[in-house]
Amino acid sequence: MLRENQTTVTEFLLLGFPAIHNFKILLFLVFLLIYIFTLAGNFLIIVLVSTSHTLRTPMYLFLSHLSLSDILLTTDVVPNMLYVIMAEGAVISLAGCITQYFLFGASTGAECFLLTVMSYDRYLAICHPLRYSAIMDFKLCCQMVFWSWFLAFMAAVSMVILICSFQICNPNVINHFFCDFAPLLEHFCSDSFIVDIVLFFFGISFFIFPFIFIVVTYICISLTILSISSVTGRQKAFSTCSSHLAIVCSYYGTLIAKYVVPSKVQSFNVIKITSLLLTVVTPLFNPIIYTVRNKEIRAALLKCISIRVQTYCEYRGMR
Repeated sequence: MLRENQTTVTEFLLLGFPAIHNFKILLFLVFLLIYIFTLAGNFLIIVLVSTSHTLRTPMYLFLSHLSLSDILLTTDVVPNMLYVIMAEGAVISLAGCITQYFLFGASTGAECFLLTVMSYDRYLAICHPLRYSAIMDFKLCCQMVFWSWFLAFMAAVSMVILICSFQICNPNVINHFFCDFAPLLEHFCSDSFIVDIVLFFFGISFFIFPFIFIVVTYICISLTILSISSVTGRQKAFSTCSSHLAIVCSYYGTLIAKYVVPSKVQSFNVIKITSLLLTVVTPLFNPIIYTVRNKEIRAALLKCISIRVQTYCEYRGMR
């Protein structure tokens, strides 16, 4: 038995959702529709920001990259999850598992940093409107976007190197629908003390500091909004950051439920539900929130539709 447990693992069996055998087709269709709408909504935002002159501002540049990180996150997890659901479990190679975790870590890290720079952008726009254009220029925006992605990918590379430095042993069964770090950690043969230290460091850098920064900026934003004398002015100022605040609450609320609450007090079902919220539901929220609550996005969308309809009518008339 000891010999079997020390056998090096080259592949994993993802169990997925073994308790929903009778509902697998329904679950497959629901997640497939969510995935399609998620891709459509986020691609729509990227296209609108790229083509509309009214949306060529720092806030929407950051939003387009937030949509890109959502596309990367959900595409990394959902297609394989759909296969796991229909097959009632599926084998994934060790290299494939580590690659999936790498993309998951990079996209979630980038999203944390992008939400942070978006909060800084809203802070400057509301608390220092006269200096906003001078500070938040195109060069600074590009630098913020670059460092958000670069730091996220470097952190993910560091975690992959750390995982590869440990020997992974049997059993090779993962009671999850994708290769998250916690299931992989359970299969390390040697002591994971170093991993715990690295995880603590990355947790502070990627979660705690950005979250504290966002909270501080919104405290300053709230104080500034409350100091505005007119009700119309307060409403206008709040509307410029309400969409971002809603996304921050949904995203960080899910992260807190998934990673801050100790895994020992969570059942496998709770872990899977929080993972579903993070990888399936949250990426869908972003385009919905910005489409419903943001007037400029709605205006750009209506303008784009009207241009396409007019072009089509002219084309039909010429024929």
